[in-house]
Amino acid sequence: MHSFLVAGGHRLETLQIHPERSDRPWLVFLHEGLGSIALWRDFPQVLCDAANCRGLVYSRYGYGRSEPLAAPRTVDFMHVEATEVLPEILEQIGIRHPILFGHSDGGSIALIHATAFPERVAGAVLLAPHILVEDLLIASIAAAREAYASTGLRDKLARYHDDPDSAFRGWNDIWLDPAFRSWNIEALLAQIRCPLLAIQGGKDEYGTMRQIDGIAANARQTSVSLRKLADCGHAPHRDQPQAVIEATTGFIGQLQRHNNEIHL
Repeated sequence: MHSFLVAGGHRLETLQIHPERSDRPWLVFLHEGLGSIALWRDFPQVLCDAANCRGLVYSRYGYGRSEPLAAPRTVDFMHVEATEVLPEILEQIGIRHPILFGHSDGGSIALIHATAFPERVAGAVLLAPHILVEDLLIASIAAAREAYASTGLRDKLARYHDDPDSAFRGWNDIWLDPAFRSWNIEALLAQIRCPLLAIQGGKDEYGTMRQIDGIAANARQTSVSLRKLADCGHAPHRDQPQAVIEATTGFIGQLQRHNNEIHL
């Protein structure tokens, strides 16, 4: 069920999956830095079917069919999303104690939200999340800028975003801003209380195992499960969807056995 709502002062596209399953947990999908509802393809539907969950997917400001950016992003854009926009969306839809499912930037947003609202999150699944800025990531984002200028990347993105320039520049410019090199959320992770499942590909061009190992080392007040997929790049749900589905459904099953309130 596609619809639009206003959160953070901007019009955002949303998609609900199986909202009629009133007794089932909510999975909230948080997309990558160039993602959108459409770029998830059918994965949220497949995962919600496999896990017998409800699902909420939305395109953040500047992406997909949501309102295009009116100004450049700032270094704190993920914190703003996690602590201001996402809570407003969850409140409007009536979602309590969600299981967050975040990819890349979306994984970082999930972590920040869980640090800010430790009692409101049932659990989080993190695919290739960022907790600090690595040289590998900066080099790959710089290469993406060259590809956007010289290849068909813009045309490809135009299939998924109403304003591909807004989507690309909003992501690319801030990550390459020198001020962003010091971005780091490691110290925040000790505030997390919900269980975490972190999945990282061994061939990820945007991050190393340092990212999820750092989550395990710093989120000391909760349980952290790590899945390291050798033959996998930056999008585990596309490169190894079955492994991600099996790990996620197992994780959700564990949550349900230990917490009967996550469906609220």
